[in-house]
Amino acid sequence: VQLQASGGGLVQAGGSLRLSCVASGSNFRINAIGWYRQAPGKQRELVAEISLDGSLNYADSVKGRFSISSSNAKKTAYLQMNNLKPEDTAVYYCVADYNSYGDNYVAARLWAQGTLVTVSS
Repeated sequence: VQLQASGGGLVQAGGSLRLSCVASGSNFRINAIGWYRQAPGKQRELVAEISLDGSLNYADSVKGRFSISSSNAKKTAYLQMNNLKPEDTAVYYCVADYNSYGDNYVAARLWAQGTLVTVSS
């Protein structure tokens, strides 16, 4: 199973960006998918996630501004980021909890490469 993220870039405060994440492979199921971020000098933190049952979880700092959605049985996820603030500047990581089917059962957490979001004031 592979996880690939895209999107990000430079935007002015108040602007919007959308991040995308796609899980690919065979014989697997996504149980949860979401986004973490890490700002310079800070710990990595959860931004938003969506579970298999569709439940959503957001960091307090992004509620009302960010929206996570998914399609294709959670194998594609999007993070719509509106009204961006300079404090949203960070490297964003897509994360997926998955399990495989078949004889070689695997359950693991997969991290995509980070994508940089920079919000200028």
